[in-house]
Amino acid sequence: MKHRIYGLALFLLCAPAFAQESSIPIADARAVFAQAQSLCETDGGRLWGASLCAPIMLVDPNTRRIVASQADAKGALRAQDGVFVGELPAEANAANTATEWSGTRWTQMVWPLPEDDDARGTLIAHELFHRLQPDLPIASAKGGENPHLDTLEGRYTLQLEWRALAKALQADSRAAKRAAAADALAFRAERYRRFPEARVDEAALEINEGLAEYTGAMIGNATPQARLRTALNDLQAHVGDPSFVRSFAYATGPAYGMLLDDFAPGWRKRLGGAPSDLGTRLRDAARIEIPAGEAVLAAAAARYDGAALRATETVREQKRLAQLARNRARFVDGPVLTLALVHMSVQFNPSNLQPLDGVGTVYPTMRVTDDWGTLEVADGAVMRSDWKAVILAAPDNAGTALQGPGWKLTLKPGWALAPGERAGDYVLKGP
Repeated sequence: MKHRIYGLALFLLCAPAFAQESSIPIADARAVFAQAQSLCETDGGRLWGASLCAPIMLVDPNTRRIVASQADAKGALRAQDGVFVGELPAEANAANTATEWSGTRWTQMVWPLPEDDDARGTLIAHELFHRLQPDLPIASAKGGENPHLDTLEGRYTLQLEWRALAKALQADSRAAKRAAAADALAFRAERYRRFPEARVDEAALEINEGLAEYTGAMIGNATPQARLRTALNDLQAHVGDPSFVRSFAYATGPAYGMLLDDFAPGWRKRLGGAPSDLGTRLRDAARIEIPAGEAVLAAAAARYDGAALRATETVREQKRLAQLARNRARFVDGPVLTLALVHMSVQFNPSNLQPLDGVGTVYPTMRVTDDWGTLEVADGAVMRSDWKAVILAAPDNAGTALQGPGWKLTLKPGWALAPGERAGDYVLKGP
């Protein structure tokens, strides 16, 4: 089975369906291409030992209009005012990602991009890295979906880690930087102690999205001050995410990367060995002794207002458990439609996912294309943990164009619903 998943998460920065039409002004697109070219030429391959310059394709997810920096290999785009324009076919998804389309490997970005120059530069460099990443000597890491980061203790220790990382980045002495980094690593170690699978699961996303966001911070911003602001903003901006399971690495990546730059120059050249999370690399490089013991951890938590954070997270945990019960009633106990995945491509928002114990992860919004057609979700679907099926609440009808609670399915000819194993359940049957 082939999964067309570029990185660990494809994400759409606006609603995946039912939105108003918009367009991509040619002059604005040219400005994006010029900024990208300037960023990669200024870097000159120094950060990763290879050029980040790449073909760029901007996509409006509402109109599916494409504006590209160069022609595609198969001639689907046409030249217009110094760029190349066309339309993304229905079977392709619009996402911030590296993607193969019409014979060319692109850095694809969803329109509109951020208006702020530094934020836009960070995004551009982040996505340029994803296109280059498979060609770099970086060990690939495989992990799970980080469901522990939706629990009380997982979220609590992660946010304490973020606070300590922010303190380390802003420290005015090397000793203070090392002490705050030790606190961050202690909170991380406590999370790994409570959730033994977390070390592997988190490392997979951190190597992928964390390194990409670090690249965005380092190349997308012109000065050390701007890079630091970006890293600190990442640590703060994701606090408000409904879920951390797929977004945490956007915060930790730049922070650990910059600390490694300080304590272990040349660390980027040593990523080809056994996969390892960035925290472990920092611990070893800086020879940091991680404090242990309940009293030591309690004292460390107190330095970062841990009591107030725990109170907030306790309230959230009560709401999470209630939502978990609703999701189980909807996607496990009630009638469902199961869509088997064969050659799947998916786009989603990584900041609002909800683990469903023993089943998979609830995606509030997503768009999936496969051999059977296109699925658009506006109010919840479950991606099974093995990525072999999507589970939906049972449909309202069984026609060619199907609808259910918060989702819409368009089937290709020859595909239809068939009864599932339980009464009221459905599956897809193909030609």
